[in-house]
Amino acid sequence: MNRPLDGLGRSLGYRFQDAGLLQAAVTHRSAGSDNNERLEFLGDAVLGYVIAEWLYRLFPEASEGQLSRLRATLVKKETLAAIARELKIGDYLRLGSGELKSGGYRRDSILADALEAILGGIVLDSGFKACNKSIHHLFAARVNRLSAVDELKDPKTRLQEYLQSRKLDLPDYAVTELSGQAHKQRFVVECSVASLQQSVLGKGSSRRRAEQAAAENMLAQLQAGSVNE
Repeated sequence: MNRPLDGLGRSLGYRFQDAGLLQAAVTHRSAGSDNNERLEFLGDAVLGYVIAEWLYRLFPEASEGQLSRLRATLVKKETLAAIARELKIGDYLRLGSGELKSGGYRRDSILADALEAILGGIVLDSGFKACNKSIHHLFAARVNRLSAVDELKDPKTRLQEYLQSRKLDLPDYAVTELSGQAHKQRFVVECSVASLQQSVLGKGSSRRRAEQAAAENMLAQLQAGSVNE
């Protein structure tokens, strides 16, 4: 813990001109008022934009919803924490005694926030272009592994393939609620998988959109570990 920050700079492939920014970026709020919360706010915004533009250009045929799903897989806490571990950011964190004793240097949320704070620090240190370059360097392997075929399939198709690959019943969809005027209706659809005795709801401005939303919710539930594979 609390190693000299030069090692972290080498892992990042970026040398800070203002070393104080890097020190602030790895300082958790439990260690004092001069912490990484503001830098994390900035880094989160820049990361979201860079990833969004990257995906926009990489998948020109993708819909807004598909791009949102792809972005979510890249900027979620677990992904950021995994990158932080690869960089050994936990070894450089400045934590208060309570967080240190409870293993805060291993916690996903703290690692993810520190990575975003470092990106925010790079923006302030050298500008957007340098931060953009760092993000591409850090995320390149994961972006390259994204499947342009599987990831861009609609939720109903992905759910069907998920269930078929596990030899489970195909889902059933049923409208459970319809409200609103004819020109502005609101559908609620239940998606159920009989063999799993699980069901979820999805909402949308059309039956199709509500079914897609329900399928997306069912997939999220299954992939979160609700099914014993």
